[in-house]
Amino acid sequence: MCLSIPGKLIEVTSELDETFRLGRVSFDGIVKEVSLTLVPEAKVGDYVMVHVGAAISLVDEEEAVKTFDLLKQLGELHDLDDTGETE
Repeated sequence: MCLSIPGKLIEVTSELDETFRLGRVSFDGIVKEVSLTLVPEAKVGDYVMVHVGAAISLVDEEEAVKTFDLLKQLGELHDLDDTGETE
């Protein structure tokens, strides 16, 4: 099943211009680099929904936490821990 997973943008790591950016997103301590191209308004500290390595929308913190906790309970976060990268 393909899901989008909420995470917190902790750093913008690369910025070609205002649109083409990459950033580090934390998913409960597991950090991944994602494309921010589809959310040019995203800034450090925002929560974003990430699907297949790309942030696709902004989400408020309360909704992000509820969604992440539900995905954790359902056991749907197994693909997150494949890099060993952490905060």
